[in-house]
Amino acid sequence: MRLTFLGGSETVTGSKYLLETDTTRVLIDCGLFQGYKWLRERNWQPLPLGINEVDAIVLTHAHLDHSGFVPVLYKHDFRGRVYSHYGTVGLCQILWPDSGRIQEEDAKFYKKHNLSRHAQPQPLYDEATADAALRLMHGIEYDKTFQVGDISFTLQPSGHILGAASVIAEHQGIRIGFSGDVGRSNDILMKPPRPLPEVDYLLLESTYGDRRHGDDDPWQQFADVVNETAAAGGVLMIPSFAVGRAQLIQHMLVTMMAEGKIPRLPVFLDSPMAISVSDTYREHHDYHRLTARQCAALEQNIVYTHSVDESKAIAEQGAPHIIIAGSGMATGGRILHHFKHWLGDHRSTVLFTGHQAGGTRGAKMVQGVERIKLHGQWLPVKARIRELDGLSGHADYVELQEWLAQSALRSDTKIYLVHGEPDALEAMSDHLKQTTSFDVHIGAYRQVLHF
Repeated sequence: MRLTFLGGSETVTGSKYLLETDTTRVLIDCGLFQGYKWLRERNWQPLPLGINEVDAIVLTHAHLDHSGFVPVLYKHDFRGRVYSHYGTVGLCQILWPDSGRIQEEDAKFYKKHNLSRHAQPQPLYDEATADAALRLMHGIEYDKTFQVGDISFTLQPSGHILGAASVIAEHQGIRIGFSGDVGRSNDILMKPPRPLPEVDYLLLESTYGDRRHGDDDPWQQFADVVNETAAAGGVLMIPSFAVGRAQLIQHMLVTMMAEGKIPRLPVFLDSPMAISVSDTYREHHDYHRLTARQCAALEQNIVYTHSVDESKAIAEQGAPHIIIAGSGMATGGRILHHFKHWLGDHRSTVLFTGHQAGGTRGAKMVQGVERIKLHGQWLPVKARIRELDGLSGHADYVELQEWLAQSALRSDTKIYLVHGEPDALEAMSDHLKQTTSFDVHIGAYRQVLHF
């Protein structure tokens, strides 16, 4: 067997791992590179190693940095099956077309305002291509073994988001684990990740390899931010990932208002995608902690804005109020239009509730920049910038170590750290080498392993 690291290596995004035998080629994850421009440019480079000709793709979960490159392969004539949990299928049905639609809109915007160096800016893929690629999806239940050529695969729940899975691949007695993104045992929304079975090799995510989540109560932190902004008479803008995070934020706000911990402010979920995802979470409530009734309470207490006109009308709302909108790293989406109205208002607050990849607007704002570039203009950042790290859907390095300790791994299991920034990878490697007996390495971009 041979394994090639084609993404998610030495960086957080672009997860892609090509697993090959003499007769079978399977891509584990097929994600978009995000963040720094030099990383995003990899999405446009010629496809490496003919990955559009693999026999199949197996997805750990639906986030675009793990699944969003599949429509590109479809565009290049890939027609094999894409295996994932049923929850991931449901989320991809929302995420991929939305991604294509946003890319089309961005291309039109940049052409109209002459903001691109290309005379005819094009999307990486469009909505129609994304819709067509969805026909390749094939849902698999957790713990059901399926075969692609001479490699067998099993999915097991990893927490993180709806449908997320660790992938166990086996060929001729050699077993390789792909952790995917690993959730937290005490996550408010998702059930804990299941410990791994015995594997010979493990690709382990390291997003929080150099950080702890802290012991602060996220409920109290969130309430403090809401109350601070409401007292100032400002607007609370929450850039949010549509999958998982938007549902968690809604649940916390509705719960805190019901308990009287925050005032009953108007709350707008200004993201058609997050609205659809909320519906999907309600349909699959058996796979997370919220009941069907709790899911229904979100729509009953929050204003869902579907259309552009409804979104624009929020600007007429008097402060204070709360806006939840994509994207989570402020790289696009409707949150940018709300920034234009409120980012220059010192009474307002921007609350980031998840990891901000290097090079994104979110990362720059968290770092304290005084201005951000938005649609060709530089906007002053006068609103308060706050972070709520306790809501992360990723286990930190101690939680990952505890997960490994609960798993049936042998002491000689070889671990390759992936899906982390360089500092996080180094810190995670040092921690595991000091506290475990595993043979720990850092997976390198384009590295090839032979088993």
